[in-house]
Formats: sequence, structure tokens, C-alpha cells
Amino acid sequence: MRREITGFSNPTVKYLRSLRDKKYRRRQGRFLVEGLRLLTDARESGRLPEMLVMARGRDAHPLLDELERAVDAGGGEVIETTPDILSKITGKSNAQAVAGVFAEWDTSLAQIDRTAAPIWLVAQALRDPGNLGTMLRTCDAVGAGGLILVDDCADPFSVEAVRASMGAVFTQAIARATWGEFLPWLRTGDGQLVAASLRDAVPYRGAPYAAPCFLLVGNESQGLPEAYEAACDLRVTMPMRGRADSLNAAIAGAVLAYEVLAGLGLDSV
Repeated sequence: MRREITGFSNPTVKYLRSLRDKKYRRRQGRFLVEGLRLLTDARESGRLPEMLVMARGRDAHPLLDELERAVDAGGGEVIETTPDILSKITGKSNAQAVAGVFAEWDTSLAQIDRTAAPIWLVAQALRDPGNLGTMLRTCDAVGAGGLILVDDCADPFSVEAVRASMGAVFTQAIARATWGEFLPWLRTGDGQLVAASLRDAVPYRGAPYAAPCFLLVGNESQGLPEAYEAACDLRVTMPMRGRADSLNAAIAGAVLAYEVLAGLGLDSV
């Protein structure tokens, strides 16, 4: 279906703007993605927007043509509007020429297949959507199965997290759970839980990693609760050569993930 929107007060504009807010995303089960690159990554990963919104006067592009045809064929809605209205929808004065609305997918632990990959990233109380998106991007880079979000984390479907993921939100499995749900789930099958820690830790290089390895990263400012660290099978420490006493959470996850690959003998391409 195709239609045109010309007024700022159109109910669809209000609906699309509301998807910038976590509360409304959760209520609708939908999220907003801006930009042809991300929308193309989604299409190539097998996910199509339910609604495609394009600015009039946009430059022609073959990837946009393919995306438009795919949305049409999939029974989605294609909307054409003005650049000003699209800026209003995205909240950016320099909005890109296209945006899409996607249905959120299942993020329960039940849909996670721990045997699908030798390494998984687990983030506890990660609050920064940029860090969350970066961790998804790291998951994609190291061939991880995905990212498991424990306790009160940022929304993986926020505009900021999706943008920071550089499309990895569409390629990686995502699960959300409390610690009380995650740990019993992990212990029902194979899985080594590893955390960066100073408590009874061994050097991160050459540590005895085992697949599937679940690499646990804590909150940006507080780190991991002591009880969570105590529940880990392996605690590793990374040397700090300068004055900083820790790494950014997402960077620490990336450094450790590549070391885990090396320890598992999977670091060669």
C-alpha cells in the first residue's frame, strides 16, 4: 500500500515520532530505523520494515529501489512525505532520506541456541545505548552468537543503539533477562561464564577458556556485583598500564572477546 503524508498533525506522524520513546516502543512492539545503509542491512539479513517512509526529492539509488520493491512485495506500507516531516519524525534536522518501522522480535532466553556459536557476550545493567550498539557490532565481528542483556539495560531497539550497532542488531540474536533468570538458564546446559575481575582472577591471556564461552561485562560505572562475579566459572584480569583503572565496558568486551577466540583456537580467518 502506498500513500502520501503532507501534514505535521497526521496521526501517522505522531505514531512514528512516538517510537523514539522507549515506553511507546514497548507498548507498540515496534522501532524506528533511519538511513538506507541500515535498512539495506536489515533487508539482506531477512528483515523488512512494515512501513517505509521516504522523503520527496530524494536522490535515486538502486538499493532504495530494491528496498521499496521488497516492502511492496511483502505487503508493507510505503509512505512519501516532505523532508521537513521526516526530520520531525526522526528528531534530526539533517534526517536521511528514508526511515523504516520494524516489529521487535522475540528476545526471550528460550530462543537462544547456545550451541550456535562458541562465544556469546553478556552485558549486565549496561545503560549507554552507544555501548550496547558497539557490543552488538563486536558480536558480529567476532562471530558471536549474540548479546544477552541482564537486568536493567538500555533498549537495544532505541535509535541510538541501532545506529551504533551498524546493522548488527539485525544479524545478532538478542535476549533480555534478569540475573535470576539468566544464571539458572545457563546452568541447564554447557556454558562457561567468564568475567573481567580483580577477585581471584588469572591473566586474561592464556586463560583456560572453553566453548561455549559467555563473556560477562558489567555496568559502566559500577562494574559487576560481587555475587555475580562469584558465580562465574572463570575470572580474568587485564593489565592497566596507565593511570586509568578500567576500560570502557564495550571496549573491554571487545578485547576479551578476541582473546577468547585466540584461546579457543578460532582467531584465524
